[in-house]
Parts: sequence; C-alpha cells; structure tokens
Amino acid sequence: MLMLLLSALLFSISSNLDNVVVGTAYGIKKIRIGIIANFIIAVVTTTGTFLSMSAGSYIAKFMPQSVSNVLGAAIIVVVGIYFVIQSLIKLIHNTNARELALKDLSHMVEYAERSDVDKSGHIDAKEAFMLALGLTFNNLGTGIAASITGVNIFLTVISTFLISILTIILGYSIGKNVLGRFFGKYAPLIAGVLLIVLGFIEMFN
Repeated sequence: MLMLLLSALLFSISSNLDNVVVGTAYGIKKIRIGIIANFIIAVVTTTGTFLSMSAGSYIAKFMPQSVSNVLGAAIIVVVGIYFVIQSLIKLIHNTNARELALKDLSHMVEYAERSDVDKSGHIDAKEAFMLALGLTFNNLGTGIAASITGVNIFLTVISTFLISILTIILGYSIGKNVLGRFFGKYAPLIAGVLLIVLGFIEMFN
C-alpha cells in the first residue's frame, strides 16, 4: 500500500509542477486565480488523468504483466530524461529549448498577461478551463504509461485533484517574491527527476 501511495504521489507531483509554473506566472503579474478557477483547473486536469490512466489500464490488458510493467516504466523514464536534458540545455545555454510538456516560466508570464483580456486582475471560468486543457493535454502520455505499469488509478486521481489545487496556490504565493522565478526556472528539471524516480520504482516493483 505504501508503494502504491508513493507512486501515485510521485506521478501527481511531477505532473502538477506545471501548475506551480502557471501559478508563479500569474503571481508575478498579480493576476488572481480564484477558488472557482482553481477548482475548474483541478477538475479538468484530474478528469484528463483519469481518462488517460483508464486508457493505459485497458491497453495493459492485452500485454503480459511483466511486459506492460517494463514498457510503461521505460516510457516514463525516457520522458523524464527528456525533461532533464531539455531543462539542462536551457539552464546552461540560457536558450528557449522546447519542452515536450512542461511550461516555460517566461512564456507563461507573457501568456498570463495576454489571458487577462478584460484587465480585471483575475482569470474567469472560461480562461481557467482553457488553461486547464493545456495542462491536461501535456500529461496524457505519462498518464497512459503510468497506468500501464500498474500505478493505482484511484489513489492517483485523488492525489492529482488535491495536489493540483495546492500547487496553483503555492505557485501564486511564491510568484509574488523572488523565490517564484527561481522555482519556476527549475520546475521542469525537478519534474523530470521525479518521473525518472517513478519509472525506476515501477520497473523494479
């Protein structure tokens, strides 16, 4: 049970680090993400996680457990390595290397400013929904791979919902101080490392 919970938490944290970057960007621009907007983001991203993991669980039925476990874990590790490499390229060369999924803080700051069309100082339900779709789409592949390896869907869905809400709040809070830019800069690297750890746990579990 402990390993199931650990795997669910690792996946949820790594997939929700995008939320920290998003919250940080909005905090930097002082554009408020209210309770309703945060709830919408959590519901949409959690629904996406559930659907992708359900698809992965269905795919796993057609494979021997040993094969599905190694295949899913290998995909997670490869994606994690990709995130780490792309993050290191950006940090070392200060370039805008394109991540497969994770948000870039500088780009998100620009997006935050553009998304507040009416200059109200907060995002409405429609803006939150569109933002959540982008966050959800980014994590579909890893959701499928995690489910193929046997990561518990129920625990992951619950933890994803809770961590989604918390990471938005955390990101917005730290976005209003210098820590926000530091964390936003290293979030993709941290997420990549967490995915690699998760992949190896599932591979040898």
